[in-house]
Amino acid sequence: VFSLLIVGIGVYAKVQKATTVRDTFLIDPAVILIVVGVVMFFITFCGCIGALRENIRLLKTFSFTLTLVFLIQLVIAVLGFFHSDQTRDALGKFVKKAIVHYRDDLDLQNLMDYIQKEFKCCGWNNYTDWSWNLYFNCSQENPSSERCAVPFSCCTPVPGESVINTMCGFGVQTQQSQEVDGSIYSVGCADRAVLWMESHLLLVGALTLGLALPQVTSSL
Repeated sequence: VFSLLIVGIGVYAKVQKATTVRDTFLIDPAVILIVVGVVMFFITFCGCIGALRENIRLLKTFSFTLTLVFLIQLVIAVLGFFHSDQTRDALGKFVKKAIVHYRDDLDLQNLMDYIQKEFKCCGWNNYTDWSWNLYFNCSQENPSSERCAVPFSCCTPVPGESVINTMCGFGVQTQQSQEVDGSIYSVGCADRAVLWMESHLLLVGALTLGLALPQVTSSL
């Protein structure tokens, strides 16, 4: 039921979009929800119906699929640990696409805003990465009113301010990091993510173990 709910949310989000950008298909949050929901439904369906009907074929399919998913997660984790530079580059490409299509895809826009607010960061390497975006590009030929700006999610909150100043990041790409420290987050999200993981190693380990144990015990 939960997997079908995820698929439903993903389909609804996809249908509600006014436009679809082909370049963002693989990183589209709606598409990711649909894929995850379908995979979850297939695995849980095989396990549930196989157990109720005592169908050996379905139970074997359930066990094999769950083991395969666990091994894929394990391989990704190991590769990510031992090839951190390549992992960082791969994530950087994902974030770059999200920045490039920030104004084209509302889901990506909300995702980037959420990440930047939660991690208190701006861009992938630093705030000047927003020049990758057509609207925020800092070239002289750019006619956009947002030229050399960054999204409002990069801005540091002002204590006691109830209304968000959406123009607080205008023109900051022309300034040095020391000059913008008081108005926006000058640190990139890559460094912030690494710092967050280092300071929450126990939580990351507990979540990893919590995800792995049910899969291992169920497959057995």
